[in-house]
Amino acid sequence: MMKRLTPIARRLRQDSTDAELRLWSRLRSRQLEGAKFVRQFPIGRYVADFACRSAHLIVELDGGQHGPAVDATRTRELEAFGYQVVRFWDHDVLEDTDAVLEAIRAELLLGFGRRE
Repeated sequence: MMKRLTPIARRLRQDSTDAELRLWSRLRSRQLEGAKFVRQFPIGRYVADFACRSAHLIVELDGGQHGPAVDATRTRELEAFGYQVVRFWDHDVLEDTDAVLEAIRAELLLGFGRRE
């Protein structure tokens, strides 16, 4: 299934939202706690917005295009792969990026602790 999602992930990287670009500029190159994040990470039947594989953390940005039921199903399925999933609204990323990064930092530290 991963091969089938790779072209989709590539297209999503090219068509990133403003919120995704803003967050990626702060997560890339190990800027947050030295954690390596990847974006548009194929996993199962989904492409996660951001993932830190070493901490088993997925960060999803929501712009309201799905709905709570779809997001809940997606979260459950991603968690079945052993990942913790955290979600933020696009608006929050754009309006208070530092608060979003602090929340991700806290989750990262918990994730690294679970892996040790």
